[in-house]
Amino acid sequence: MTKQAPIWMKDFVSLPRHKSMPYSITNYVSYAGLSPKYQAYLAAFSTIVEPTSFEKVVKDPRWVDAMQAKIATLESNHTWYVVSLPDEKVPIGCKWIYKVKYKASGEVERFKDRLVAKGYSQQEGIDYQETFSPVVKMVTIRTVMVVTASEHWHIH
Repeated sequence: MTKQAPIWMKDFVSLPRHKSMPYSITNYVSYAGLSPKYQAYLAAFSTIVEPTSFEKVVKDPRWVDAMQAKIATLESNHTWYVVSLPDEKVPIGCKWIYKVKYKASGEVERFKDRLVAKGYSQQEGIDYQETFSPVVKMVTIRTVMVVTASEHWHIH
């Protein structure tokens, strides 16, 4: 006698089919119960794999273009400067993080990359004195706008 899946899981769980592998994921998960439209949506996500190493990225021109654009943006915004490192200091490494951003329709919107510093080896007071992160949340802007409007203030 085969074990039946609960009614709410019938779309996502299939009955065991492969006896040669007793604990195969295919014994428990299947796309067969999903609508064809949703299957196509999931297939669009699984066709583009987010790379985990630089060696994989340099083989794909889409990621290379994204990295070149990021470096050009950093240089045009004067975000970084190339300077010589003092003899007694050790440089901090960096690494690229890669993500594929999708539109609501499932189409690829862009290939997003970030260059992040491996700052976990730094010590406050020795390697840096203060931190600053110029990030504004939309909630803060809305709050300022509401207070400004209610008090009839002018924004410059």
